[in-house]
Amino acid sequence: MKSTEYIDFRQYLLAIKRRWLPSTTVFLVVIALAMLNVFLHKPVYEAKGKILIKKPSNVTSAITQGQEIGELSSVSSQSDPLITEIELIRSTPVARRAIATLSLKVKPQKFLEDLKIQRIGKTDILEISYQSPDPKIAALAVNEVVSFYLANNIVDNRAEAATARRFIVKQLPKTEVIVRQAEEVLRKFEEQNNIVDLEGEASSAVEVISNLENQVSTAQVQLADANAQSQALQNGLLGMDSQQAIAASSVSQSLGVKKALEELQQVESQLASGLTIYQAAHPKIIDLQNKKASIEALLQGRVEQVLGVPTEGISENLQVGELKQQLTTNLVQLETKRLGLNSQIAALSNVLKSYKQRANFLPGLKQRKGELEREVKAAQSTYETLLRRLEEIRVEENRVVGNARLIEVAEVPEAPLEANQERNVALGVLLGILLAVGTGLILDALDTSIKTVKEAREIFGGALLGLIPFSGKKDLEEDIQIIEARDMPRSPVTEAYRTFQANLNFLSSDKELKVVVVTSSIPQEGKSTLCANLAVTMAQSERRVLLVDADMRQPSQHIIWNLLNQCGLSNVLVNRAELKTAIKKVMPNLSILPAGATPPNPMPLLESKRMNSLIENFLDDYDFVIIDTPALNIGADAAIVGKMADGILLVVRPGVVNSASATSAKEFLKHSGQNVLGLVVNGITDNNSNYSSYPVKEYYSEEDTTVSKTLALESRKNLSRY
Repeated sequence: MKSTEYIDFRQYLLAIKRRWLPSTTVFLVVIALAMLNVFLHKPVYEAKGKILIKKPSNVTSAITQGQEIGELSSVSSQSDPLITEIELIRSTPVARRAIATLSLKVKPQKFLEDLKIQRIGKTDILEISYQSPDPKIAALAVNEVVSFYLANNIVDNRAEAATARRFIVKQLPKTEVIVRQAEEVLRKFEEQNNIVDLEGEASSAVEVISNLENQVSTAQVQLADANAQSQALQNGLLGMDSQQAIAASSVSQSLGVKKALEELQQVESQLASGLTIYQAAHPKIIDLQNKKASIEALLQGRVEQVLGVPTEGISENLQVGELKQQLTTNLVQLETKRLGLNSQIAALSNVLKSYKQRANFLPGLKQRKGELEREVKAAQSTYETLLRRLEEIRVEENRVVGNARLIEVAEVPEAPLEANQERNVALGVLLGILLAVGTGLILDALDTSIKTVKEAREIFGGALLGLIPFSGKKDLEEDIQIIEARDMPRSPVTEAYRTFQANLNFLSSDKELKVVVVTSSIPQEGKSTLCANLAVTMAQSERRVLLVDADMRQPSQHIIWNLLNQCGLSNVLVNRAELKTAIKKVMPNLSILPAGATPPNPMPLLESKRMNSLIENFLDDYDFVIIDTPALNIGADAAIVGKMADGILLVVRPGVVNSASATSAKEFLKHSGQNVLGLVVNGITDNNSNYSSYPVKEYYSEEDTTVSKTLALESRKNLSRY
């Protein structure tokens, strides 16, 4: 489950406490400046005037968009036209004019800073005020600004009207030409396309096309009927085609043909009667046959004369009965009707096609005509609008008075403004607090040192074995070194060491700790003092303790215990001194092995077999051995000795070690394979004790101080006993 993130305000409070000196300095400087400002403040007078911003009459309009001259309308829908007027009043030309008129020795920018303009509520009234140490100047400045603005407003409006008039006069001839051109284009379009009434033509075209389609359909039906009858007569009854029937009918109507045909019929009758009486070779029969041939030739000639073309066999078709002649007449009539119907259908189809083509063009013509008409109307509307606006602007040019009116003149103020000194002081205090807090937080952020127990645990990890408060006490007397656990048994620092000892005892349940190495990331973290107090605490618990000063680079245990350092660990390691001689007993159950003479390079001595055997020998005579080693950034001494001990205790002092050194120490211990027993945070103060369970503030009573002094003096006097 994801942990909930929150802001730990205690961290900010601790940061401010750590940087209280610069923060307090900044706060006091700001307060001092605020008080100085109040002290040097001069009385200021303020004069006020009011003007009304109004809209002009609706007679005045702009050139093309219908916008009134001087009207307070904004270009953007989100802007306020009154704000625009305020900025015009606060413009640099207005300030320069007022400065020049009043002979003021100020710059336009400073003048505009003292000039205030604000809208009164939701009205169209603007209040103009000016502040000055001179009350007369304050009133004159307001009145001069208002006067110049009103005069300039009138001039601007008149100039706008004149500009609009000149523009319209210039545009009228061009607009008139555009109107005439649009009308001429529309007229030519109507003439070219024979347009009179497109709407009526479109509606009538639909009706005409419908009627024509009906007529074509009717004619086609009649033609089909005539074709059927003609075909029946030709194939069934007459045995001739339509051309032959027409020819026969034409010939039968001729009188000469009829007379010759009658004569031919009589001769044929006589010949038939004679053949019943006479033989074919009889002269009379021959005479009748010759007469028949002559009449047939005469008939053929008259038929050719009637038809106008040579014909053969037409005489046989002429000799028909009355019924056949009637049918032939009917066939001729049907052929005539069929030809007429074909002509009628062709004519109707052509007319129908032309009407349909016209109907297809009508929408395009209508659209184009509409476009041309709109262009004409737009041009006419623009022309008429320009004429109307020209008359309006001519009237407006002679009578425009501006859209602003003075409603209150600024008077000379009698009393100065009441300076809100309390508010200024309060603002100074607030600003001082903010700057002080900001200074503290910034300085703390720039500081890369470990500041709190929490940061130390986040960097090093592992078990937190102890939190040792900062005592703040160095000496009871100038030449006496204080060891808290020994000299102040009732102090909270001593209690912290006792808690540290208890945690150390409970650290390992499988194997009892015998030898521990104490080190730190860098010097000045208090590891040597911690070793001394831990040794005292262990000794007070009836355990035999040996404190070994293995810091041969900067030894300090002999200083803490006020011992001589002529003989110590280094002397024993090089076999120049006996161990028993080097070890000094400083109090019951506690002995000290000083560092001894400082060698050129301590590392070979510490990693020698002699050192390892010494540690093993220590365990024969002592219950607990504490080895004080140099800081990890100085050398690898602690790592060398740590391999011979049960583990390493790491001392961390917030405010002294930085995160880079701490991280480097952690990585060194990790890569060298050390058994780090835990972390001891030393020098806890109110500025970094948010994780401490001990009160940092010391509460020594007079009796405690007296007892501590006595114990410390007696301790020094009795050093020789041990």
